[in-house]
Amino acid sequence: MRNRNTDLRVIRTKEAIRNALVELIEEKGLDALTVKEITTKAKINRGTFYVYYQDKYDLVNKCEDEFFQELADMIIENFSKTMNEKKTNPSVTIPVTLVVSIFEHIDRNRKFMKAILGPKGDLSFHTKMKEFMWKTLFENNKFIQQENLLVPIEYLISYISSAHLGVIQQWLNSDKNESPQEMAHILYTMTANGPFYAAGLKR
Repeated sequence: MRNRNTDLRVIRTKEAIRNALVELIEEKGLDALTVKEITTKAKINRGTFYVYYQDKYDLVNKCEDEFFQELADMIIENFSKTMNEKKTNPSVTIPVTLVVSIFEHIDRNRKFMKAILGPKGDLSFHTKMKEFMWKTLFENNKFIQQENLLVPIEYLISYISSAHLGVIQQWLNSDKNESPQEMAHILYTMTANGPFYAAGLKR
């Protein structure tokens, strides 16, 4: 029971720190905020903060790593599940199903993502997203085979990551007018068919 209570206390403490970080990024910006301000807003002492993080940048990196790890695990799980469903129902579309789960994950982390991707957030997040897509699509899971590529890999990754991040930012800043399911279909339409098709210029 003691270990369970300790685990819950750690979870609550880290959540308080993360929530304080998000609020302060939106208020002051990542570069301007201090550890003291984080601990004050989170209602913890500085010693507790340094048990888990070296500084504010270590905190941001660990929050981002956690986001990417959860996203990677979810993609792998949903890909396997979708492949099994496709065996009995050929109409199941793998990309759309996966993209829905990605938007659902982003929605669960909406405040954090909006702060990190915002003008006062972490400017290096775009680079990390490209690295994540490289590992997920090509290195770890082989969703896309290099021998099938029609353009150099680095340009494809840059195009996909930049375009997708732009769509995600627009969604985050639009007060959630569309559901994750709707956003998945919007993104899939543009990605699978191209911007000219989405604009009604190509049929």
